[in-house]
Amino acid sequence: MKWPNLKHLHYLVTLHQEQHFHRAAQRCNVSQSTLSTAIQNLEDQFGSQLLEREHKTFVFTSLGLEVVARSKILLQEAGELVEFAQNAGNWEKGKLKLGVIPTIAPFMFEGMIGAFKAFLPDITLELQEDTTQNLLQQLSDGQLDLLILALPMETPGCKQMVLGHDPFHLVAHENLAGSLPDPFDITTLPNNSIFLLQQEHCMTGHAVSACNLQHSEQVSSLAASSLYTLVQLANSKLGYTFLPELALNQNIIRNTELKALPAEDNAYREIGLVWRSGTTRMRLFRRIGEVLSPLLPIPTLK
Repeated sequence: MKWPNLKHLHYLVTLHQEQHFHRAAQRCNVSQSTLSTAIQNLEDQFGSQLLEREHKTFVFTSLGLEVVARSKILLQEAGELVEFAQNAGNWEKGKLKLGVIPTIAPFMFEGMIGAFKAFLPDITLELQEDTTQNLLQQLSDGQLDLLILALPMETPGCKQMVLGHDPFHLVAHENLAGSLPDPFDITTLPNNSIFLLQQEHCMTGHAVSACNLQHSEQVSSLAASSLYTLVQLANSKLGYTFLPELALNQNIIRNTELKALPAEDNAYREIGLVWRSGTTRMRLFRRIGEVLSPLLPIPTLK
């Protein structure tokens, strides 16, 4: 059996990601004719068509899509194998590409970097901040090795490890907070008075679920792009918001006139690690979980 060329499989995966021969060739640092020939060589070797071509356009065949999916796994494992061998089998050494969502990253990066320096000093950390869906796509494409996400979250083809709980708090200007009953009832708040993040931020879904805000008339149509915007909205006495304890512990409401109150029913989100199933670096990822769990308000790992 003649084995397929890994470089050619890389070209195929890149073409699928870019959906354009010229852009894919640029990413691979080869000429367009070289990339096209490599794809043709794969088709000749497999004896099957991977692309349907018509003039200057193309679409992947169903077989081509399956080959792309399997090639991603093969390329990821090959990359891990090379790095493992280059580090002489030391699983606590090497480069780690770690993605973190925006509602966690600003409040964990400093502690995370310190923890890696203290407990995993031979790991070269490359950090990426992005939304959940973008990070999951980059993980699937092999551009990232590991994610820190807010859970629960569907992550097909991946494993999860919960690191801890991050309680939600109702946050309001002290003038508004002082008039709330104890315990307060969310349904008694004015309509359109609760500010949340835009829908692409998964914290909105977690807050809605944990704090019983489904179909709530209290939720404002004005959606913020960051936790810092929520702080400004609440501090202007326009209404209320929910912030995670992780952000409060990093003094996000310092120098404001805001007051934080525990959310109803001890509402919280989970924070955990996500990695591709079948990775050869699971031992490292579990060690990272042990190192990072103490950084969370309520750790679940010891």
